[in-house]
Amino acid sequence: MATFVKVASTDDLKAGTGKTVQVGDKTIAIFNVHGKYHAIDNACAHRGGPLGEGMLDGNIVTCPWHGWQWDVCSGKTTFNAATSVKCYPVEVDGTDIKIAVD
Repeated sequence: MATFVKVASTDDLKAGTGKTVQVGDKTIAIFNVHGKYHAIDNACAHRGGPLGEGMLDGNIVTCPWHGWQWDVCSGKTTFNAATSVKCYPVEVDGTDIKIAVD
């Protein structure tokens, strides 16, 4: 069974925004898509750009380094369906945003 760790508060992440959090040795990007929270690896699979610093449009985040776009719900890139970043389970407990990182 997955162990969920608090990484942020719902007050920290307004709709349409992202944030980078550290959980152990993992850097994870979390996003608020219309009130639903999603978590993916922060490093873009293209060149390691910080996805948590990218612009979010709907459920698509654009890497600030080279413009690769990622679906924050599935972790898949819009450029190549075979390429993805890891997604992490998210749960909200009151105002606590929690992520399971294995």
